[in-house]
Amino acid sequence: MTIRLSIKIFCSRNYLLVNILLIIFFSFFVSQSFAQEKLKVNYKHFTYLPKNYNNDTSKYPLVIYLHGGSQKGNDLEKLKVYGLPYLVDQGKEFDFIMVAPQCPEGRYWSMENWFDSLYNEVTAKYRVDKSRVYVTGISMGGYGTYIAALDHTEKIAAIVPLCGGVNDSDTARICRLKDMPILTYHGTADEEISIQETERIAKFLKECNGNITFHRLKGEGHGIQYLYETEPWIYEWLLMQRKLTNIE
Repeated sequence: MTIRLSIKIFCSRNYLLVNILLIIFFSFFVSQSFAQEKLKVNYKHFTYLPKNYNNDTSKYPLVIYLHGGSQKGNDLEKLKVYGLPYLVDQGKEFDFIMVAPQCPEGRYWSMENWFDSLYNEVTAKYRVDKSRVYVTGISMGGYGTYIAALDHTEKIAAIVPLCGGVNDSDTARICRLKDMPILTYHGTADEEISIQETERIAKFLKECNGNITFHRLKGEGHGIQYLYETEPWIYEWLLMQRKLTNIE
């Protein structure tokens, strides 16, 4: 009886281990497939360099900012309405390189692989610390932030999505982000993108021991872009995160 019980426990544990390994493998395979299947494109982008960039030889963190739906198009001036491009245009200085691509009309951040060409161009042209590459975005850009992280987990150290979410088809991949630090904000009164979008992401990540800090903004609606201006903690938090693996 004892031998049979031991064999049963051994088999159960091995069955569980095999299933966990299969889930991890499947998640990685699917994520890579998603990125590879998308059409590789080049999006126009706005670039900001720190004040002292040309005065030293050090490497700088890179923050990729993704705008919301109203800034789509072929005119980079539209990006200066709010968010990081707006702050830079107003004279705000940062200790990181900031790049803001512009999503064309009729597209969404999730439709094409714009990340690889942008990443390759910026890291080749500027002195980027590849262990400190971050993505942040709001609304449609919040969705894009999650998608960029899901498709390019190996290159991104941390993300800050504001009032974002993921498509239903991507929920199965959420645990791919379990080791990525995530700082997110969402208004409880958001009528454009329900806070339930962020809540379900947080739920999935909690179930797989993910690293997410979720700020529920009581009574706030969709217009929380002011956080980029009033919450310096966003940048302080980002710059503390670092990719542990060596990226060349």
